[in-house]
Amino acid sequence: MKIEHHISQLLYRYQCVTVPGFGAFLTETQSAQLHEGTHTFSPPKKVVSFNSHIKNNDGLLANHIAQVEKVSFEVAVSNIMNEVAAWKNNLQIYGGISLHNIGELFFNSEHNLVFTPTNQINYLTDSFGLSSYVSPAVKREVYKQEVEELEEKAPITLTPERRNGSGVLKYAAMFVLGAGLMTTGGFLGNDYYQKEMQQQRLLVETKVQQQVNQKIQEATFFIDNPIQNVTLSVDGSEKANATKAYHLVAGVYQKEFYANKLFAELQQLGYKPTRLAPNKYGAFPVIYGSYTSYIEAQNALTKIQSEHNPEAWIMIKELQ
Repeated sequence: MKIEHHISQLLYRYQCVTVPGFGAFLTETQSAQLHEGTHTFSPPKKVVSFNSHIKNNDGLLANHIAQVEKVSFEVAVSNIMNEVAAWKNNLQIYGGISLHNIGELFFNSEHNLVFTPTNQINYLTDSFGLSSYVSPAVKREVYKQEVEELEEKAPITLTPERRNGSGVLKYAAMFVLGAGLMTTGGFLGNDYYQKEMQQQRLLVETKVQQQVNQKIQEATFFIDNPIQNVTLSVDGSEKANATKAYHLVAGVYQKEFYANKLFAELQQLGYKPTRLAPNKYGAFPVIYGSYTSYIEAQNALTKIQSEHNPEAWIMIKELQ
């Protein structure tokens, strides 16, 4: 009997799955990763490792096999021992073994047992449906440099305040007129001219600052505009037809083919499954049924896990 399938099922729910007389497979949650070289975002996952020093039988694997295979605990322990003997024999003959959906074990040059986990499966249930995402590089500095070069070539035509600010141009024209008068006649006097220029400069700066503040206020208004609260009233008839927001999930698949296959298998077993629309990650959920309360869903889950699928779980979501 192949026991790696049962080990794989337990790794979804437990941090340590011990194979008596062989070793223990351990899991550690790893947060989302960003690979800067490839611009790839990886979702959170459980990283699987192996410790050959933990060999005591804690009963977890044997109990699981006994429940799923409908055999006694003693028979499950015997099956585990036979499988471990086969693993050790293959390690001695071939130097390594491959465990489906778990990883590979092999001896290195120093005859130490080395474990390489598989990358094909993520045992973190919170990351169901999530896959790696490659994002193109953001070139903010390039765009900024291009804008600066354009402003150097034509600063007046590219700046909205300079095009629309007729008042600013009016004061700028006064500067030119004052400078012309000084050049031609010089009768205003240096002190008077300096005071007049200072006053006009202050007026221009004030005008420009007012325009900038107005733009900032307009932008802030649209950004900070709060979303109005929506209040829903529920009458008696609506309470009677409460939304079934608790769904007993049989499986979630990235490919629709496997979702249809599971749907057909459940129908043949006498269940009344439902195919839900793809979620936001493009995965296809298949559920046993939906319930109006968590207690109803939990009772159904207990029955399903004991009779058919130990990996079934409850999804809480209001469907449109």
